Amino acid sequence: MNATSVNQSDCPEVKVPYPVFFTIGVVSLAENLLVVVAVIWNRNLHSPMYCFICSLAAFNTIASLAKTLENLMIVFADMGQLEKKGSSETKLDDVMDSLLCMSFMGSIFSFLAIAVDRYITIFHALRYHNIMTMRRSGAILGVIWTTCGVFAVLMVRFFAFHFIMICFVIFFVTSLVIICCIYVYMFMLARIHVRKIAALPSGGGGRSRHQRRWGSNMRGALTLTILFGAFVVCWAPFFLHLIIIMVCPMNHYCECYRSLFQLHVVLLMSHALIDPAIYAFRSAELRNTFRKMLLCSHWKMCS
Repeated sequence: MNATSVNQSDCPEVKVPYPVFFTIGVVSLAENLLVVVAVIWNRNLHSPMYCFICSLAAFNTIASLAKTLENLMIVFADMGQLEKKGSSETKLDDVMDSLLCMSFMGSIFSFLAIAVDRYITIFHALRYHNIMTMRRSGAILGVIWTTCGVFAVLMVRFFAFHFIMICFVIFFVTSLVIICCIYVYMFMLARIHVRKIAALPSGGGGRSRHQRRWGSNMRGALTLTILFGAFVVCWAPFFLHLIIIMVCPMNHYCECYRSLFQLHVVLLMSHALIDPAIYAFRSAELRNTFRKMLLCSHWKMCS
């Protein structure tokens, strides 16, 4: 008890106002819904890569919706409209946690699918449309969504067991390592291809065509690398929090880090806010689609 009181007095919990959570949730929800609608509406975006990006935006939409509803539940509980430990409220909170867990796993699998898609696009360009067909992309997305839904429910149901928490952390770290290895290998091969293109004869336009196609593909790979970097920055503090809970739950310094939990949640929610901004900044096709959707009174007149 004395140790606990010292930790609480030295490192009081950092409180974030609920309007901040609510604002981030609502804005990110609107942004990601805009991305989903843009990809569905614009036929030029009906490609495997944008299908995976649309899936990533859909998972972000679910995360934003879950956190927004959860914060509303907390507000109503503080107002006395809901019981904080009621059976219905507990079940609803488990649903919100399952959706958030599903969103996290879906984001990881979406990044993995996008990384593989970019690898095939860059290094197997001639066979790309035979390898990554829309039907095959749909099957991959079906497997991703089904797997994430099942495992999210199981993780939340048995999260009290340390084994499940350890598996959750291991999944995060292993996924990061695999995706990072793919990107590192891809950019290492990219250097070799750049040298080969530079060695091509300058006449005949072949070299310039290779450079344009290569530049476009590498720009897409760089965009996805930025997206993945933002994901790591936003989610890593939360997983460090989970690791600290398992490793040193009563340590003074660990307790100080745990007092920042609400800031970690803000950072976690900000990931869904940042992604659409990166899409718009890096993709001219998405920017044009957003402009038509937001500024034109009739979409067909802007097409």
